[in-house]
Amino acid sequence: MFKAEYIFARILLPFLIGIGVFFFFPTEKNILILAIASVTIFLFILIINITYKKFNAYKFKGFTGILILFFFFSIGGLICLLNNEKLKSDYFAKKNYTYLKIWINDEPEQTNNILRFKARVVSGYGNLKQIKLSGQLLLALKVDSIHPIHLKYGDELIISAKYLEVEPPYNPAEFDFKGWLASQNVYKQTFINQNYLLKINQNTGNPILKFALDLREKQVAKYRKIIKNDEAFAVASTLILGYRADLSKETLAAYSKTGTIHALSVSGSHVAIIFFVMDFCLAFLNKKRFFRIFKFILICSLIWCYSLITGLSPSVVRAAIMITIFITAKTFARNKNGYNTLAFAAFCQLIYNPFLIWDVGFQLSYISVFGLIYIQPKIYNWIYLKNKWLNKVWELIALSLAAQLVTFPLCIYYFHQFPVYFLFGNLFISIPLILIMILGIGVLVPLVDKLSPIFEWIIVCTNTVLKWIADLPYSTFSSVWINLPELILLSLALGLGVYALSKYNKKLLFVSLVVYIFYISMIVYDDWIAFHQKKIIFFTLRKNYAAAFINGRVSVLVTDLSYDDKNYNFFVKPALDQSQIDKIDFISLKQETILPHFVKKDNQIVLDKYNILLIDEHMNYKKLSVSGKFSSIWLTGNNKFKIENLSKKMEFKNVIIDATNKDYKIAVFKNFAQNNKVQSHVLKKNPAYLVYLTQ
Repeated sequence: MFKAEYIFARILLPFLIGIGVFFFFPTEKNILILAIASVTIFLFILIINITYKKFNAYKFKGFTGILILFFFFSIGGLICLLNNEKLKSDYFAKKNYTYLKIWINDEPEQTNNILRFKARVVSGYGNLKQIKLSGQLLLALKVDSIHPIHLKYGDELIISAKYLEVEPPYNPAEFDFKGWLASQNVYKQTFINQNYLLKINQNTGNPILKFALDLREKQVAKYRKIIKNDEAFAVASTLILGYRADLSKETLAAYSKTGTIHALSVSGSHVAIIFFVMDFCLAFLNKKRFFRIFKFILICSLIWCYSLITGLSPSVVRAAIMITIFITAKTFARNKNGYNTLAFAAFCQLIYNPFLIWDVGFQLSYISVFGLIYIQPKIYNWIYLKNKWLNKVWELIALSLAAQLVTFPLCIYYFHQFPVYFLFGNLFISIPLILIMILGIGVLVPLVDKLSPIFEWIIVCTNTVLKWIADLPYSTFSSVWINLPELILLSLALGLGVYALSKYNKKLLFVSLVVYIFYISMIVYDDWIAFHQKKIIFFTLRKNYAAAFINGRVSVLVTDLSYDDKNYNFFVKPALDQSQIDKIDFISLKQETILPHFVKKDNQIVLDKYNILLIDEHMNYKKLSVSGKFSSIWLTGNNKFKIENLSKKMEFKNVIIDATNKDYKIAVFKNFAQNNKVQSHVLKKNPAYLVYLTQ
């Protein structure tokens, strides 16, 4: 049925599919269906095992295997639904309350005068009663600049029960903040002023996590004291302690472009370094069983101590659990199967929190470890080197190639870029990273802190070299966009190709090549579409306006945003990158512009045959005598033009109302469009308006 050494590796896939499917179908009815299905299938399997010899059940082992797969599929779905906050009977958003009692279950992050954190709802107040509740809430708190409130993990607060649904992405390719929060079981958000918040208690959270966060805060303070260079302090705090320090854009870009950004995220690689260093230093304890057990306890203790000083960062805890399971198997298990151990670690973590399946760090961690187990030995065996040191270098190259190869499709899909010099960057940073980790933890100990100047010098030198690599020509391919079908095809082609090469299977290699040709065909088709595209994107913004007039790979962006504005980078740029735009001309509504395919003149905009009449503040108190046919009217600038005075001789199909207009003006314009039986598109808390022009 299932070979014992692969049991978890086999049941993990249906378990994952069950979680993935029922994440999108969160209903109470499905809980009942899955519970009945799980119990029924379990009883079938139990009966088969009890009567195994009597009825020669081995003849139906294929059927039994399918039953087991369906059992873990239903268990995965059931655990996912049972963990969904919205399906709980006491979820706070199911009824209305006057006030909510909450406690901070996340480390607050401050940007300017806004403090953001996740909070768990404890109870609600209504009709002079306190009712026990559950659920999570994302809270943005406007802090008083004169008398700011100081909040920490575990603080208990009372707030007014006013909250909203998290807004979905309105613009093409915009980051799906709502989906990202939903993957963390958060569905509501609120924004309140400090004056409307009451702090009533402290230390109500998990005492271990509270201790860990306080411990990390002390270590960060120590770094601040012994490290003089601000950038070195930021890198040390981020890299070793997982503290969200203010890294400069230049440093972040250097790590990103060289494919070494993983070094700045406290994760599996950092825990692995601690493990390998300790395993190497304590290798002399491997001779006897008693000493091996002592070594196991010591290494596990040190790994979990490190997890504590990082504030029990989720990525570190994941890695600590994974490595603890690996060490346990290595020390006590007779059959040490890496795939089964890896699957068991993932299985345990997903039972505790099935929503981890959507965490990018979780996905990349397990996929990269799988690559190191399966692919790294095969790449390493390609070349045999007698020289000890050259062999070590080749081992590191094989390690980097294996990790980059298996994570390559996901990295492109999520981050839309590929570092060309990743091999050079990872090869360079491997030794400095080990030294930074060892010295970084060491300088936190009294007396050893005398080595802090060396520690700081290594960080500064590492940053300098990485910036040099990042500045090399063609250091990265950015704005690389692939969709889900292309991700699946690329992953399948790579997987089949690696397996075919390892097994010297020509048929599989041919299949891999065919799949890759399909993938390339889709990419070529995307390029052809981008080259011939003609469209207009009217972006949904909060207070600004932006419209991209796209012809092929060139765009005229009519906007009041600048290139370095965060609203441009968050709401507008992703859509232009996805459309594969090579050249962007920024103009404002006040500029007159005439280009081969675009004209903006006399309050009119024309792209191809699509023409727009622009009504802004220049039209205030004026009579408009323009006649003719227009594709759209664009209302902007909160103008005081009397819209009902439009010429009777004018025809138009759409009314576009951007976010520069006040809400009362938007209501007036919408009413006008309704009375004239034309469509209105409000570019505020509504999807962006896309116009596709025919060739």
